[in-house]
Amino acid sequence: MSKEFEIVREFEVDVPSERVWEAVTTGTGGYLWPMDPPEPRVGGKGPSGSTVTAWDPPHRYAHRSGDAGPGVQSLGLLDHTIEPRDEGRRSRVRYVHSGVFTDDWNNQYDGASKHTNFHLHTLCEYLTHFAPRPVAFARLDGPRTSATPRALAAVGRALGLADDAAAGTRTAVRGPGGRTLDVVIDYRSPYFVGLRTDDALIRFFGRGSWGAPLGISIHDFAPDADAEADRTAWQDWLNGVFSRS
Repeated sequence: MSKEFEIVREFEVDVPSERVWEAVTTGTGGYLWPMDPPEPRVGGKGPSGSTVTAWDPPHRYAHRSGDAGPGVQSLGLLDHTIEPRDEGRRSRVRYVHSGVFTDDWNNQYDGASKHTNFHLHTLCEYLTHFAPRPVAFARLDGPRTSATPRALAAVGRALGLADDAAAGTRTAVRGPGGRTLDVVIDYRSPYFVGLRTDDALIRFFGRGSWGAPLGISIHDFAPDADAEADRTAWQDWLNGVFSRS
């Protein structure tokens, strides 16, 4: 049965409100995935077939997908409220994801809630370290054998991450082609790992707890970034991890 949900997060980041506005409206490839920019008006076309429901630059932006009513399968509203702090040097953001989930509500809510934490952390990493640099974005999934709760641990071992290496640790990992990458572990939980290099954000999504294969996204800000080369290299690496496990 359908059931309503609401996920609310609030955070502050050391950039002006205009920079946050640019990220959530036109710069989503830097922390999430590339989306078509919204039409700049209430009622305009939003990303992925949504409709813009709030447009007040650089303070509030919201868009809605689906529709409420009999027979509805899903409904989603994403709402960003951005407030300046410290004479405009910082921003406070209130993010609300609400709507309707169907079928396995508890599993969908758990997955959405944990993904929200990771995506918003990645937004802050992008804003703090990379925005507004151009980005080459690549996304890939592991084989079906990676759709287990143990998959992220296998990836950690392949990278060479120590079990006790927490967020904030500077270390070196083994990347595609045996290349050593100097990274900061900017996020680590039983479900996700985030790595930051001087030119990229590399994100590992351990989705096995929700029945999906492990995923990787690469946000590459290097001047010579090549999304297809990133995708191919990391796909080969990931396939190799699970061909041995």
